[in-house]
Amino acid sequence: MFSIISQRKESIKNDLLSGLTVALALVPEAVAFAILAHLHPLTGLYAAFIIGLIASIVGGRPGMISGATGAIAVVVGSLVLSHGEEYLFAAVMMMGLIQITFGILKMGKFIRLVPHPVFLGFVNGLALVILIAQFEHFKISDAEGVHQWISGMPLAIMIGLIILTMVIIQILPRYTKAIPSTLAAIVVGTLLVLGLNLDTRTVADMASIKGSFPPFHLPQVELSWEALKVVFPYAMVMALVGLIESLLTLNLVDELTETTGQPNRECFGQGVANTVTGMFSGMGGCAMVGQSIINIKSGGRQRLSGISASIFLLIFILYASSLIEAIPIAVLVGVMFMVVIGTFEWGSLRMLGKIPITDWLIIVAVTVITVISDNLALAVIVGVILSALIFAWENAKHIDAEVSVDSLGNKVYEIDGPLFFASIKNFQDIFSPREDTDDVVVDFKKSRIADHSAIEAIDKLAERYDRAGKRLHLKHLSRECRLLLQRAGPLVEVNVVEDPEYHIAADNVADKINLK
Repeated sequence: MFSIISQRKESIKNDLLSGLTVALALVPEAVAFAILAHLHPLTGLYAAFIIGLIASIVGGRPGMISGATGAIAVVVGSLVLSHGEEYLFAAVMMMGLIQITFGILKMGKFIRLVPHPVFLGFVNGLALVILIAQFEHFKISDAEGVHQWISGMPLAIMIGLIILTMVIIQILPRYTKAIPSTLAAIVVGTLLVLGLNLDTRTVADMASIKGSFPPFHLPQVELSWEALKVVFPYAMVMALVGLIESLLTLNLVDELTETTGQPNRECFGQGVANTVTGMFSGMGGCAMVGQSIINIKSGGRQRLSGISASIFLLIFILYASSLIEAIPIAVLVGVMFMVVIGTFEWGSLRMLGKIPITDWLIIVAVTVITVISDNLALAVIVGVILSALIFAWENAKHIDAEVSVDSLGNKVYEIDGPLFFASIKNFQDIFSPREDTDDVVVDFKKSRIADHSAIEAIDKLAERYDRAGKRLHLKHLSRECRLLLQRAGPLVEVNVVEDPEYHIAADNVADKINLK
């Protein structure tokens, strides 16, 4: 909060104007996401106000915008249809408590496990999702409620307004940065429609945004095991979806601003925001990539930008709904088109042939899954799993052995490379017990035993040599390895000076042994 008070006048002006721009862009998004979740539009607007305000104050990334999002709307739609709004509000509160727990346990650091190709796929997929969502605004419902594509003069007017908006956003910063170009484009487009009385749809055609201050309302859900079984699965999915999208957005804002956010604090801030939102009839949410980019591009860098965006949004709801409802949909579509252009990583298209083909395929896979499923969290999780499997497969090939004969005539295998679950087959293929000398030395000085599967592989190797009537000598194994080995344990030659010290990712066998 002190950083807000100590801002320079120029920074305050930029944050306030940026906040106003973001608030204008938030309105149709929040309304659309609420409708997608089968909720009243004000439920989405209340969530955008409360989450945006609290996350901006408590969260770990100044300049990042949070609110009601499509990722959460997709998850909660079935809950609303099956059990109603009260169960949704209970799920949102529980979602927040789960996120707070994640923050307290400092689990935000695990976002570092997301590889860069997955991040690129996430960004590209999100850009395409935003782009596809805008095409719904090119449809209109007839008298029977059937959606049809607009045509003729309405289509021409809409395209003209979109182009005008995009041109202003692109060109204006070359001449002045006194006001955000996005805000200028919205004002110019709205005045043009009103002045020329153009026949085009406005925010008012989506829904009325006039309302009161978000009412305090504890969810009317019975405290029972049956209710918990309904609410908890949704809350957990919402919490994970919200955190994944928020932390990846945090990374994106870090790149844009060349600063560093605080992932653990962001987890906590998102949790507090969602917990409070559930008490004030909000649908829940998380960080918003599109609005965050609008904010950064418009000059918003500090917490004040997010706070002011939320306060402006509340002012719209309470006092200025008629003015906001006059904004043409086409202008806001133009704004989102520019967000798409700025979000998509165009450089990833030129990476084919310059990076490993597996990395490029992961980018494509995450992008496609994001677009098809409209679930950013699922796409990221799949991308991380694919990256881990490819990493394991590639590293499994890197285990080898330098074979020699020592001064006593014993065959020596000097293992080079990590021994873990994926490299076990290659490890076993290195040895030929029946052809080896009576005494065989296996030296692990240049290797590392990574998991319990590797321990089992060493034990099986010892068993193979025992069946062949040969004696096996194991050198340079850590103390933990020696304790976990069962059949091969007595075969280890202990060298307290040279034996390495490290821990192994073992199962409950490790828990049964008193290790330092």
